[in-house]
Amino acid sequence: MDLATLLGLFAGFGLIGTAIVLGGTPLAFVDAPAMLIVFGGTFAVTIVSFSLDDVLRANSAVFKALFQPVLDTSIAATQVLELAELARHKGALALENVQSKTVNLPFLNEGLSLVVDGSSGDEVESIMTRKVHAMASRHARSVEVIRKAADVSPAMGLIGTLVGLVQMLGNLEDPSTIGPSMAVALLTTFYGAVLSNMVFSPLAAKLERKSGDEVLLNTIYLTGLASITRHENPRRLEMLLNTLLPPTERIEYFE
Repeated sequence: MDLATLLGLFAGFGLIGTAIVLGGTPLAFVDAPAMLIVFGGTFAVTIVSFSLDDVLRANSAVFKALFQPVLDTSIAATQVLELAELARHKGALALENVQSKTVNLPFLNEGLSLVVDGSSGDEVESIMTRKVHAMASRHARSVEVIRKAADVSPAMGLIGTLVGLVQMLGNLEDPSTIGPSMAVALLTTFYGAVLSNMVFSPLAAKLERKSGDEVLLNTIYLTGLASITRHENPRRLEMLLNTLLPPTERIEYFE
């Protein structure tokens, strides 16, 4: 679970909720028409901009960003070096015995299948590189969907404000309608600002960062698998992996 994301969301909404409660009028911030305009309108316009499948995939990507943290890259590099040493001493077929332990790492598991089946280094590198690019493309589309929602929600808030003002000005002779109309006008702007700046924009940034982390992780696996199929020295592989890793996460496996 990504505690940073959940902690940030809970802290942000908790502070706003506390301020509302301390003001003594929490129910004044609940308005069904304003919610319909902002929440429903944001969802509708986002679907118009993308396909329903894109929106559903973006929801799945958000779930993964919250509950499926990416493996540490230094741990992944160490795993690859252990596999390289195993293949060097016992042959590539020995990797078949460790495949069952990588079920929760589908990219690595698929790559090991290619190595065990006797694919060449160039073939493994080509196939797995295409998989990395396809994954990055899917993630980029999900980020686009979330960023679009972040752009649309304040606009829907403005539309709701205009609706509320028109209703208020059209019924000035009836004082009882001024309050509800003004509530719609103000709360739609409030909902739109909260959705955009506290939910969608931070989630888009988190998805973008998680995508970069996952691309780096899979590139480490790709580099290791290609090296194994080419029967390269694991010490050389360690040098290659350290060129991919940030300076603070570089490993010294053979020291």
